[in-house]
Amino acid sequence: MTTGQPADRRPRGDQAPTSRDVARAAGVSQAAVSLVLSGKAHGRVSQATAERVRTAARDLGYRPNLAARSLRLGSTRTALLVVPALTNEFFARVHTGTAQVADRHGFGIVLHTSPQATAPARRSPAAAPVQTPPISDPFASASAALDGVIASSMAAHALTAIRGDRLPLVMLDSDPADSPGAATVNPDIADGMRQVTRHLLSLGHRRFLHLAAAVDAWTFHSRATALATALHGTGATVDRIQAPLTTDAARAAVHAALTAPGRPRPTALVCDDDTMAAGACKAARRLGLRIPQDISVTGFDDVTLATAIEPELTTVRLPAEAVGEHGMTALLALLEGHRPAPDTLPVHLVVRGSTGPPPAGA
Repeated sequence: MTTGQPADRRPRGDQAPTSRDVARAAGVSQAAVSLVLSGKAHGRVSQATAERVRTAARDLGYRPNLAARSLRLGSTRTALLVVPALTNEFFARVHTGTAQVADRHGFGIVLHTSPQATAPARRSPAAAPVQTPPISDPFASASAALDGVIASSMAAHALTAIRGDRLPLVMLDSDPADSPGAATVNPDIADGMRQVTRHLLSLGHRRFLHLAAAVDAWTFHSRATALATALHGTGATVDRIQAPLTTDAARAAVHAALTAPGRPRPTALVCDDDTMAAGACKAARRLGLRIPQDISVTGFDDVTLATAIEPELTTVRLPAEAVGEHGMTALLALLEGHRPAPDTLPVHLVVRGSTGPPPAGA
């Protein structure tokens, strides 16, 4: 019987396939099926046998009985993934990577969005206080149904809201210093900004404008710090402006900066993400500036938008799916009683048409 004939393997009637059906279809014992589908087959079941089990499970449409297994193991095989929003492509890809690893190990993923977790940037002490809504607590009714938590790109003050019942915690794209007791998985944000800076300096740019996200989060603080550090001692100057993470807000902020009287025009615009870079490009074009002949623009993330605008955007590619994959792998290690070391994933600069040498005489 081949894997190309899944219909012959299915149990009779409307009965859902069981692990015994999978074992029969794969020609192995139920113990082997249990090891493979629980993620404990390494070193105990051959790769060929494990693949045969997975193929049989897929062909049969087998899904583990999580309720029964929870009673047996004291575990729900369910993890919570907290992200600020799914409208941002980065977080959607993080979810994809997380879910792929979870599925291979018989885990389910519950998704919770917490937009308040990346709050507006701090205001000066003299400014009027900002009333922000409390961060919603995803544990209010679900803590007993979860084995662990993975939280992506959270502001430091949000950590207390996702602690819940002291469940195992993995922080993604977040400050390791603010995550005591948690495993961390981070793209190398600082190195990404260093790559941007070196690229622009090598083209001859010396007047920079940093369009920073008005968000109080480690990932954006890291970008600002890395840019300032990379420019230190080069003779280059950098001005910094802030805007919310929208195209229109970025366009308005850049327009105001480029038309401010008495300020020399920058030759390079460094933006904290691709959405903001798109707004920066709109502002430059509406002022009659050519990209990159009059001003260069860079982004960060390398989402689909980066190649949808013209010229295509020079940006830093973040391994979003790998971040999710490593995050779920770290959570599995915590659940097995291991403490994974902090994990930093490499990023790289993708050079496209939005950057070039500064205009002559600049």
